[in-house]
Amino acid sequence: MLLQLAVAAMVGAMFLLKGHREAVSAAAGGFTVALGTALMSVQAFGRLVGGAAAFVRLLLGMLLKWAVVVGGLGLILFHYKLPPLAAVTGLVAAYAVYLLAFRFKG
Repeated sequence: MLLQLAVAAMVGAMFLLKGHREAVSAAAGGFTVALGTALMSVQAFGRLVGGAAAFVRLLLGMLLKWAVVVGGLGLILFHYKLPPLAAVTGLVAAYAVYLLAFRFKG
């Protein structure tokens, strides 16, 4: 999650060259993914439970994560009317770090 926050800040800083709204949009897209990951982690790994219960908690955590990501993207695009390309770029960059972290972990 910390890597996702760092990437969100870096993408926001890079979009600062295009303008303030683009920078906020890119950073918000990345921060949305980081928030979703944090909430998923708390839900899935909050306490020790048996195998079936752990699987259910993991599935609920994933659903929570995607609800936060989709809802956050909807807020960014439709409520605040920020630039969509920057928001999607921040979202994809933060999620790519998430996938790369799993690739190099084991």
